[in-house]
Amino acid sequence: MNYSDKVLDHFSNPRNVGVIDDANVVVQVGDPDCGDSVLYFLKFEKNRVQDIKYLVKGCGAAIATSSIASEIAKGRTLDALLEISEDEIATALDGLPAEKMHCSNLAASALRAVVQSYRDKLADSEQADHEDPMAPAQAHGALHN
Repeated sequence: MNYSDKVLDHFSNPRNVGVIDDANVVVQVGDPDCGDSVLYFLKFEKNRVQDIKYLVKGCGAAIATSSIASEIAKGRTLDALLEISEDEIATALDGLPAEKMHCSNLAASALRAVVQSYRDKLADSEQADHEDPMAPAQAHGALHN
């Protein structure tokens, strides 16, 4: 199996590896067929990726695709994250062997899951901000005149 110089570089020197303690979103995605998994930590500011780190367990291609995906994602908006495809990830690495393309799909799927998780958190937060704090007590008859 032949890997490009970029794949070998990102495998040997992966970028953005680590944990963000105050991440807005933490998402894990795995591929049960091959056993690869990636755990992404993202920090957003004004709906744009401010920082991204990850921990990956898998083959060299999984490490390289997680690394390049983190570089591609940095600075992007939520909508732009959704546009990152497995083909873009593979192309950024100057290609992947056909039997390793699932690794680029793993990274792209993880980024889509990040967007969904972040949007869910925003919706939950917005809903909580708009609720009347007295409403549950009144609904349960806890307040009497």
